Amino acid sequence: MKEWKVITNSIEETHTLGERIGHAVQPDMVFLLDGDLGAGKTTLTQGIAKGLGITRRVTSPTFNILKIYKGSMPLYHIDAYRLEGISQDLGFDELLDDEGLTVIEWSEYIPGLIPPHYMRISIHLLEDTKREFTFSAIGEAYEKLLEVIR
Repeated sequence: MKEWKVITNSIEETHTLGERIGHAVQPDMVFLLDGDLGAGKTTLTQGIAKGLGITRRVTSPTFNILKIYKGSMPLYHIDAYRLEGISQDLGFDELLDDEGLTVIEWSEYIPGLIPPHYMRISIHLLEDTKREFTFSAIGEAYEKLLEVIR
């Protein structure tokens, strides 16, 4: 496992970081975004979407649970916050093998869906617009991705 920490000082810097990631991702990757409410999970995802060429406005899928965006590859944006304790099959595992990027917020609520290899991105709010991102690469493809986005 490789780790990398970076601090952004504004929403614009968080978008730029996400855009760098969006330019570098490969199909079938999975990102797990951890952080308190308002930490910047959706803000980072907006930047990733821009890097994937998605022009549609990206918003939190809290009430929808899943939003799908089309760009250079599909972006599957899942918010698992309301899924704690649900045991029924929602079909999300099919998205993980669909040549797109899957971004899961609140992944701790759906531990059975987490594949063996992924990128965990922990976000900590330091001040109003200042955030610390800790990237933990689990698997060779994600370690290579870290090298590219640094």
